[in-house]
Amino acid sequence: MPQEIERKFLLKNDGWRSMGIGTKYRQGYLSTVSERTVRIRLINDQGYLTVKGISVGARRAEYEYEIPAGEASEMLDNLCEHPLIEKRRYRVEYQGLIWEIDEFDGDNAGLVVAEVELEDENQVVHMPDWVGEEVTADPRYYNANLTTNPYSRWC
Repeated sequence: MPQEIERKFLLKNDGWRSMGIGTKYRQGYLSTVSERTVRIRLINDQGYLTVKGISVGARRAEYEYEIPAGEASEMLDNLCEHPLIEKRRYRVEYQGLIWEIDEFDGDNAGLVVAEVELEDENQVVHMPDWVGEEVTADPRYYNANLTTNPYSRWC
């Protein structure tokens, strides 16, 4: 079963900004129940359908398929829950790992998080000096939950 092992962090500063070029992402959810999420994503001119299982620690099942960009756009506009997730993703290499930093727009503007995918849950991760508090276990930071409870509504 394909799985992702991912840890998520808030950022302490902007030290990462000069290390990567951002790519625009637009994504929405067809299902956000706790047992599974079904996501539609548009990255530049490529669409994706992703199904993810329930998180157990930093691990969960993940299946991802390319779909035509036009169909992804139609589903985002007409079928997905709103507000959509709009963000710019930066990929930054640090000590052999790729960190993905998401800077959110729209209803989640002001939120910036870093994620790192691992091969093993016990893998040692050397933290860049711009990485702050870990929020892997905090469901508020799950992209699917940012649709139903956007960052702009947090106290």
